[in-house]
Amino acid sequence: MSIGGTAAYADLAGLPPLVKCALQTARQAGFAPSCRPEQGRLLYALAAGADVIGETGTGCGVGLAWLASGARPQARLVSVERDAHRAALAAQIFLDHPQVSVICADWREIHRDEPYDLLVLDGGGQGKSGEKPADPYRLLRPGGTLVIDDLTPARQWPPRFDGAVDQARMHWLDHPGLDAAELRLAPDLAALVATRRFPGTAGAADR
Repeated sequence: MSIGGTAAYADLAGLPPLVKCALQTARQAGFAPSCRPEQGRLLYALAAGADVIGETGTGCGVGLAWLASGARPQARLVSVERDAHRAALAAQIFLDHPQVSVICADWREIHRDEPYDLLVLDGGGQGKSGEKPADPYRLLRPGGTLVIDDLTPARQWPPRFDGAVDQARMHWLDHPGLDAAELRLAPDLAALVATRRFPGTAGAADR
């Protein structure tokens, strides 16, 4: 989720129909921090190569709509939203898309459908950081892709946040099981994109 994300679509045309529907839902619900279009286009592109896709922090379904729009017909998508009202609104958007499931629960329920080919850790820091961040060894297949969204672009090394080293970001950039890079999507927006290393490759922790 991104601050002002819903408003960022105000002058955009040519959006996928599912994204338009999710945006309308978000606007009617007064939900402002939807997935920004720059992030949505990244998710759309990455979804094309995945058979099992997971997301935490559904919101009103804008990011999930980008994923579903880019995914192959046989792909399966699971998204977790802890707010019951938002989860119900998002589920309505995908009633005609049986390959998409919206679960109302804590982000950790994303584990029920692991492992994933593509996992998006989105919304409110869910699984991104803290004492027990998401475990890519459990959640991703070898070669699977992890996306950490809604970051301020790093302008120095190591990246800093509130005057200190950004330990949450460094957790992923230095993770022994991942090859990770930061992508700048806009002057004020970045995402981390990481691939789980195959066991036995250089630098990988075999698990």
